[in-house]
Amino acid sequence: MGIRLKIFTGFMILAIMLLIAGFISIHEFMNIGNYVQKLLDDNYRSIEASGTMVEALEREDSGILLLLMGNWEEGRKILKEGDDLFNKGFSSAENNLTIPGEHKYVERIKQDYNIYKKTWERPIVGTDKEGNFEWYYNKSHQMFLQIKESVKQLMEINQETMYKTGSDLKNRSQRAVMPGIVAIIAAVVFTLLFNYFINFYIAKPIVHLTRGIEEYNNTGEIFKFTSETSDEIGRLTNAIKEMLQSLTYK
Repeated sequence: MGIRLKIFTGFMILAIMLLIAGFISIHEFMNIGNYVQKLLDDNYRSIEASGTMVEALEREDSGILLLLMGNWEEGRKILKEGDDLFNKGFSSAENNLTIPGEHKYVERIKQDYNIYKKTWERPIVGTDKEGNFEWYYNKSHQMFLQIKESVKQLMEINQETMYKTGSDLKNRSQRAVMPGIVAIIAAVVFTLLFNYFINFYIAKPIVHLTRGIEEYNNTGEIFKFTSETSDEIGRLTNAIKEMLQSLTYK
């Protein structure tokens, strides 16, 4: 193998190692980006849906209080708006089940809401419930707190999943960096080996040739150095020795 081919091969191996490491790292980071984006989008939709349901429940609670004070028209209007808003949020959460066991939380919300809704679907104004804050506190408000807690539990498991996603992102990013670290270490080791072989097969023979020629100029004695390779350096060594021998015997 010639010197040029040796040098070219050495640099090609180094370049290939770095290209492979770079490709693996880029591929891993792209996968991480897509994976995390999907999880965050799914969890964010569920959290947003939970927030919508909580807002709707608070509106409905306000509507019930208006009914208790005899304000039929405004109370029913707010209850209708709250119910529509809650159904919108619930539908979003129901169609975005991405966490194992999440359907149980959604089903509990549905059951609790149906029970809560029955407390204000029937007339309040003009009945014994009007102005009956004891009924409101012991019945309606307790159901309000229960359904609100169910919604918050759904929100919390999605928040916890988002946190776990962040931790998983950290672990995945570390794994993605590993090929680069391995490539850098391998490149350093290979560079040291490559430098050793360049020194052994190229630099060292040239130094011996230079010393041999200098000794010949000073003493007329042909050097005894012999190249261990048959490449350009080996042929140059033989050519110089033959030239010096021919000059000596003239």
